[in-house]
Amino acid sequence: MDFFLLSLVKAGVVAAVLLTTLAYLQWVERKVIAHIQLRMGPSRVGPHGLLQPLADVIKLITKEDLIPPHVNKFLYLLAPFLAMTMALISISIIPFGGEIEVFGTKTWMQLTDLNIGVLFILAASSMGVYGIALAGWASNNKYALLGGLRSSAQMISYELPMSLAIAAPLLLLNTLSLREIVQMQSGYAFGIVPRWSVFQGPFPQVISFFVFLIAGFAETNRIPFDLPEAENELVAGFHTEYSSMKFAAFFMAEYANMITIAAMTTILFLGGWHPIFPAAYGADFVAPLIFAIAAGVCFYHGLHPARRFDRITLPVFGFVFAAMAAAFLIPALHDALIPLFWFAAKTGFLLFVFIWIRGTLPRFRYDQLMNFAWKFLFPVALINLLVTGLMVALF
Repeated sequence: MDFFLLSLVKAGVVAAVLLTTLAYLQWVERKVIAHIQLRMGPSRVGPHGLLQPLADVIKLITKEDLIPPHVNKFLYLLAPFLAMTMALISISIIPFGGEIEVFGTKTWMQLTDLNIGVLFILAASSMGVYGIALAGWASNNKYALLGGLRSSAQMISYELPMSLAIAAPLLLLNTLSLREIVQMQSGYAFGIVPRWSVFQGPFPQVISFFVFLIAGFAETNRIPFDLPEAENELVAGFHTEYSSMKFAAFFMAEYANMITIAAMTTILFLGGWHPIFPAAYGADFVAPLIFAIAAGVCFYHGLHPARRFDRITLPVFGFVFAAMAAAFLIPALHDALIPLFWFAAKTGFLLFVFIWIRGTLPRFRYDQLMNFAWKFLFPVALINLLVTGLMVALF
């Protein structure tokens, strides 16, 4: 009984955190790109624009939900549901941290662990293609159809190098369970170098890391691979005919896929929840130090406000950051929070890279997109896999 109750609680917590993250990842993206382009970003709704995601949700829920008369209604409605479901289902097997004890019951910071977890993620992400392809076809609109066709060709093409990039570290780690993959990357070579896949012998998986990350950009339809929704060519691509919450479902699916790709990169190549350097050198104090510095910065700017409300809002954030810094020093919470911090930090950095690339690179032409997949990325991933297999067989 305790197991089922704990599983329900974990599912509720993961769902709440994930949906909140999806909403605020969009706020973070708008803020980061605004800073890249030397402008403000969201700032009107709530302090520092923090209520903008809530305003967007209210707008999308209350917006008139139109269904064009010329669509295939069943497939038109199925497409956003399929895209969203396949994007969210992968989170159920992502391990966020190690084993913890809750009210005397030991549990893992993971909803469930499958011994074929990697294959499950690949299968779920492959099914997501159908949502976008069906949206393009069922809309009975030439721009949506072109977007759906582009997306199908692009996602199927880039799944090949992505799968080969995943296979190479699996040869080193010899397991398909995501939890075991992270555990196999624990420890430090020479006492300081983490035994992550990108550093692990006999053949470090740096090439696989970059191939997987690039293919991840293409799989999530992010710039410079956002050809399926190129607004200067296709209006909005596959979701041209969608409005209200059906449009929001595609929007949320994109960000959920970003989180999945970033989390999988962390698990496969960056050691999951394991720290960058050993606890003996102070790894456990990095998190409280960062939050303490953030609190100090908030208090300082609260005393020297640039805007009228900063005198109120920044000290509040300062107290929140100070409380989070103190929480990491409480022995009862320490063992649960430190792995969670390192996993979130690595995943968050990769999500920042997604946003950074969007604000930096232009969009490919479609022929460049396909040439890059088939003539460069696929051969590189294949050669890397063959060399890795040879090195593992020899050493």
